Amino acid sequence: MFVGNLSFDVTREELIEALSAAGKVMDAKLPTDRETGRPRGFAFVEFESDEAAERCIANMNGKDLKGRALRVNEAESRPPRPGGGGPSFRPAGAPGYRPAGPGFGAPPPDFGGGGFDSGGFDRGRPFKAKGSRRNLRRRKRGFY
Repeated sequence: MFVGNLSFDVTREELIEALSAAGKVMDAKLPTDRETGRPRGFAFVEFESDEAAERCIANMNGKDLKGRALRVNEAESRPPRPGGGGPSFRPAGAPGYRPAGPGFGAPPPDFGGGGFDSGGFDRGRPFKAKGSRRNLRRRKRGFY
């Protein structure tokens, strides 16, 4: 069951003691904030039986605990969330996979010159490497 609108001062033991009037509490979890370590203001409580959980909802919803009116109801399962950001590898056929096409990792179009050896574009390099290393570095810095 979900217990919301908890005071940040409520401990796990105090919550179990307050809710045990409705029935035997098997477990209580108070999630904490990653950065501060403080409780997040809600909890998940597991009762021994469904009847005890229903009694708790009926008796404790709206009751005051440490100056705050509790919100007690049945916990809803949450849909799975996507993973964090950043680069990831997705094999072909996986959800979210986009095949190569214009703008999605495809090689640049051929501008009439053919491949690298015939003087055309090859992956964005318009010229064949000639000259000293110093001159090559100078050419790459500016426009070509």
